[in-house]
Amino acid sequence: MKNYVLISLTLACLLATALLFLSFKPKNNAGGDVYMQVTTVESIIPGGLGRSKMLITDEKGNTTETDMENFYSLVGINFGNITSNNKQIVTKINELCGKGWELDKVTAGVQSPTDGGKQGIYLTRYLFKKKQ
Repeated sequence: MKNYVLISLTLACLLATALLFLSFKPKNNAGGDVYMQVTTVESIIPGGLGRSKMLITDEKGNTTETDMENFYSLVGINFGNITSNNKQIVTKINELCGKGWELDKVTAGVQSPTDGGKQGIYLTRYLFKKKQ
């Protein structure tokens, strides 16, 4: 009887270990979702000296770059440039959604290497997904 209990407990532990192991197994994405990353980098360097871009990395890893406007011109903040960038971003989002992509996540960050914040970038990442 004692051996029966010991064997039963051992088998139960092995079964639990196997189930835990299988539950952490990476899933195969065959036929699952594919992703596309759109990153906007908007410069806040005065005088329009910065470089602002939209970078698009498709599901195959190909990257394209599109120029965007800098936030500042020679006279200061340029709301026309910001409006132009907003239109460009919304147009791209609408285009991708029209092609079956779904906006999954948006992550934003700011980098300013100076104390006064007179230089730096705004970086926004838009992660899109769609079913394969």
